[in-house]
Amino acid sequence: MTRGTAELEELLRRAGLEVVGERRVQEVPSPRFAWRVAVPGDAERVLRLAGDRADPIGEFNAQWHRLAVADGVLDEDGAFLIDVAGHRRGSAPWDWTPVRLTDRWDLAGVLGERPGEPKFVALSTDGDSLLGTAPEGDGIRLVAVAGMRERREAAARVTARETAEERAAVWESAFEGLDPSERLLTSWADGLALNPATPDDLRAGLLGRSTYLMYGAMQTAVVEAAMVHPDWQIRARLAEVQQNITADQWTRLILAEQNERHRWILTLLAAERRAELTGPAHERLAVDPSARIRAETARLSGLSAHLLTVLAADPEWTVRAAACRRAWPHLPSGTRHKLLGDPSGKVRAEALLRHHQDHPMPRSVFLTADFASDTAYGGVQDRAVKTCRLERDLAEHLAHDGDPALRRSLAGSPGLDPDLVALLGRDQDESVRFAVSTRPDLTEEQRAGIDIDFDPRLHHYPLDWVLDLHDDPAALRRLAASAHPLVRRSVALAKRLPPDVVELLARDEDRVVQLFLAESCDDAPADMLLRVWQWWTGSLSTPDRPHGHPNFPRHDLLRHADDPNPRMRQLALDDPESTPELVERFSRDPDDEVRHRAAKDPRLTAASAVRLLDDPYDHIRQAAFWHARLPARVVVRLLRDPDTAEPAARHPSLPVPVMKRMLELLQPHPQLS
Repeated sequence: MTRGTAELEELLRRAGLEVVGERRVQEVPSPRFAWRVAVPGDAERVLRLAGDRADPIGEFNAQWHRLAVADGVLDEDGAFLIDVAGHRRGSAPWDWTPVRLTDRWDLAGVLGERPGEPKFVALSTDGDSLLGTAPEGDGIRLVAVAGMRERREAAARVTARETAEERAAVWESAFEGLDPSERLLTSWADGLALNPATPDDLRAGLLGRSTYLMYGAMQTAVVEAAMVHPDWQIRARLAEVQQNITADQWTRLILAEQNERHRWILTLLAAERRAELTGPAHERLAVDPSARIRAETARLSGLSAHLLTVLAADPEWTVRAAACRRAWPHLPSGTRHKLLGDPSGKVRAEALLRHHQDHPMPRSVFLTADFASDTAYGGVQDRAVKTCRLERDLAEHLAHDGDPALRRSLAGSPGLDPDLVALLGRDQDESVRFAVSTRPDLTEEQRAGIDIDFDPRLHHYPLDWVLDLHDDPAALRRLAASAHPLVRRSVALAKRLPPDVVELLARDEDRVVQLFLAESCDDAPADMLLRVWQWWTGSLSTPDRPHGHPNFPRHDLLRHADDPNPRMRQLALDDPESTPELVERFSRDPDDEVRHRAAKDPRLTAASAVRLLDDPYDHIRQAAFWHARLPARVVVRLLRDPDTAEPAARHPSLPVPVMKRMLELLQPHPQLS
């Protein structure tokens, strides 16, 4: 059982233990390894205490303390590491809890299901001495283990030895005597769903068992199986997250739904995801009996001008409002006039917003009930200020409005007169000044003259107008010298840049400019990529940059093998001249990032992969889980443990017959929605 940190700390407090130090990863073998070695057969000394003594709890505490002192489990301050059975906190990196004995400690009376039945392991802070305890019969067993580091190495070497015959036998008997729990089965399903080697026919059998299945790009056969699955939740999840759905599949998925609500949800999801549908699908949905489906149809990508015009004249106001904005350029003047005078205020508001993108909006229109009272329907006034051309009287009124949000929207309004731009550039509200500073019609001198407080730690979206200039070298050259960091960041996102622009941005004082250059620009220089590598590990959108950039250095990296900076040290393994011996050395490096890099190296020996399964860091254990040389007996042990079953089910060497057996065990259990 996994319990919360607060509950564990309360238990330790009652046992007279003080939690010491900050929460951090302990550079010692994992608690899992400690529990495995804390058995009588592997220990140098085993002490059994009978339960019939006059004071069994006091006797245990006394004997435990004697052994803990003698074997060096306790340091001079009475500190050690502890893991209590039933209170392990999942895969958290600090499974061990550093504690110190207080003058009222009582381990045997508290650390167990019942007083006098303690079950915990204690480890010295250097990780080399272990003292384990557990109930045994009517008494208590104490197990002392010394030389944990050497024991870990030796155990890994023994475990890694496996003949072909032994391997085959292990796979053959992998699930004998196993009664899998629902948690174990779910872990298998999730692991198989994420395993690239899982065959398509087996992957389709995981539908409804794993929520992970949909997130990767599924093969056509699996998509087809999900499309006709009897469980509506599976079909909905497919539409919500699956990336590999063709226009024809989208069409069949939506049109096959007889339930009106389901069809509406699928159409909504297709619109949200900008999915492509076929022409016949658009035509069917545009005349669907359900108004809310027709309204979502108006938002679909690739809708023809004809169908947009039809939807803009729909009997239902919700459909007209949804279609108005996109249909406007294709509408005849008569239809536009009707929409401007539509009985629905929502439709009139949408029509006015489009009309006044071409015709300046007077103050009287802005203050009509259609705009002023409509805060729920997309913030119509705010949209008007941001997107419409404004008459001078209205723009002046807004520039002096007491609401800084409206002034901020005005600051980005197209066609604003220069004097009003200058006025807003001196606004008392910093957010208004910042919005003005990003206008495309400013000169760089004007932009530099606006007082802004730019916090480089905050997230800012790139400027669309700069992105639109990525094919204009002259504009990029001018903007790369801008005083505004957001302008320079937006330039750095270009795929290709002139050499002088690259040189300038590669030395930019804003680190994010260099980061964007590393992530997006094919011309990023090697020296800058190496600098960024020292402080950036990769983002979700570009996880392989800067390390995966074509210009990243690949040679002459062995000189970094002894670099004090672990970010640089691990690069030595990228050098073509690096050796398996260096991989082994790095697998024992004091820095977790270097060990992680070694754990992913295919040259790592099986023994070291086994040893790293007990690394204190979860991400290193995860990398070791998927090492191709991992012995079958280890993979099976991990498969049978609910805490490690998911990554084990993703192992690349998992035989297809084993996968089939796992799927057979999954089938009798109820499917997950």
